[in-house]
Amino acid sequence: MSEIPSAAATAPGPGGPLAHRVPDLGSLELLLAVARLGSLGAAARELGITQPAASSRIRAMETRLGVPLVERSPRGSRLTEQGALVTDWARPVLAAAEAFDAGAQALRGRRDSRLRVAASLTIAEYLMPGWLIALRTGRPDTAVSLSAGNSVAVAERVLAHEADLGFVEGLTVPEGLDCAVVAQDRLVVAVAPGHPWARRSAPVPAAELAATPLILREQGSGTRQVLDAALVAHGGLAAPLLELASTTAVKAAAVSGAGPCVLSELSLGEELAGRRLVAVEVAGTALRRSLRAVWPAGARPAGPARDLLSLTRGAS
Repeated sequence: MSEIPSAAATAPGPGGPLAHRVPDLGSLELLLAVARLGSLGAAARELGITQPAASSRIRAMETRLGVPLVERSPRGSRLTEQGALVTDWARPVLAAAEAFDAGAQALRGRRDSRLRVAASLTIAEYLMPGWLIALRTGRPDTAVSLSAGNSVAVAERVLAHEADLGFVEGLTVPEGLDCAVVAQDRLVVAVAPGHPWARRSAPVPAAELAATPLILREQGSGTRQVLDAALVAHGGLAAPLLELASTTAVKAAAVSGAGPCVLSELSLGEELAGRRLVAVEVAGTALRRSLRAVWPAGARPAGPARDLLSLTRGAS
C-alpha cells in the first residue's frame, strides 16, 4: 500500500466541497485502530468489518488524500510517515465527533423526557386519559403536561410552539398546521325528559333546530363550528339561549330543563344512560365531525409526540 497509482489524477481539487476532500469518520477510526493494533486484520475485527472492506477503505482514503498511509508486510501493518501525521490530525476530529454525538443524545433525551399536549375539551376529558395511560406503558419516564381549551385556542398554542401536539374538533385546520384524523365523532341534540322534544315520535327538522334557541358552547369551539356549518343551509343558528365555556356547564343547564343542548356523544354517555337527558333525532342534516391531531407544518411529530399520535390512530 505504499504506492498510490494516479493519485494526483483522482484526488479532488482543493476548491471542492469539504466532504469530498476529508475522509469520513469511519475511515479515520479505522486508521487509528491500525496505528494502535499494528494490524489491518485486527483493526477490521475490532470495528466489526471484513479485512477486504478495511483494505478498500484504506485505499479509498489514500486516493482521496493523494498520499500512502499504510505499509503492509508479513509482520503486520505500519503507518507511513504521512499516515502518522494523518492519525495525529484525526484524533481531535474523532474526539469532536464523539462530543457532538453526546450532545445530540442529550438533546434527544431532553426532548423525550417531556411532552406538551393541548386538546379540545371533549377530547381532553373523554379520550385523552386512555391515550396517555397507554403512552405511559411505553414511555414511563416521559412527563406529560395537558392543557385543555377550545379548538381555536389549541391551534394557537401549537402554532406558538407552546404544545408539541394538539387535538382539535373543528371542520378546518388553520394555515401553518399539518393534521391527521384520529377518530370520528357525532354531535347529539339532547333535552331533559320533560322537554316537548323528548316525547316526539318524529325527528326534529333541521330548520326547527336552527330556529330554536339552544344551550351552546362558545364561539371557537369545535362543537360550535360543526353545528354552525351544518345549519347554515337551514337559516343558520338562532341566538343562543345560553353560551357556556365548558361541556359540564352545558350539560348541567340542559339537565335543569333550561333548553336543548348539542354536544359530542362522547360526553353524554352517563346522562343518556341515566335518563337525565334524552337524545333527540334530527332530520335533514348530518352532525358528524372528524377529530384531528395537529402539529406545525413540515415538522413531523418525533419522540413521545410521535408515539402518542400512533396510539391515537391505532385506537380509532
